[in-house]
Amino acid sequence: MKKPNNYESTQIQGEFTPVELGGHTLVIKQVEERTSKTNKPMVVVSFDFAKGDKQAGYFMEAFRNDIRPEKKWPNQAMQYILTEDENGDCSRSFKTFLTCVEHSNTGFTTQWVDNFGEQFKGKFVGGVFGPQMDFYDGKEREKRVLRWFVSTDKVAEATVPEMSETRAYKNHINGYAAGSTPAGDGFMNIPEGIDEELPFN
Repeated sequence: MKKPNNYESTQIQGEFTPVELGGHTLVIKQVEERTSKTNKPMVVVSFDFAKGDKQAGYFMEAFRNDIRPEKKWPNQAMQYILTEDENGDCSRSFKTFLTCVEHSNTGFTTQWVDNFGEQFKGKFVGGVFGPQMDFYDGKEREKRVLRWFVSTDKVAEATVPEMSETRAYKNHINGYAAGSTPAGDGFMNIPEGIDEELPFN
């Protein structure tokens, strides 16, 4: 038998390469308008690492390798953004996301139209990933999550954020009952294994 191409560098099943911490160039796969569990308007941004990024196609590969009967787009490749603050005004996190997309795509301006999310498909944006402590399934776990959006010209200079902690982890450490609350900045960390995720077209 002839040795297959890339034999030495091919990952075996079960091996896992974590997301590299710091800045990444992202390509937006989908922006979906939804309502949060507390009836607040929000968008769900699904993304992957773009061509040219050090881990291009990382989340699509994870999706393809998912052996569960009902595949789901990786939760790590989604961001839940409340569009309004507690006063009903535009949230800072939503404005930040839109501004970063506009700065990352020459000539692009957000349009306030029906099917709002469609205009973002295939657009670029930068993202900064950092470490985060979480607690689920009875264990403390360290994850690597998108901490904030930046414009693509800021990706290379992005520094790795300090460790953050989920509400579940803080509750665990402080002996409080499990339960999650939205983060104060308008971003919400959704626990692993939620059933709402679906792949986009």
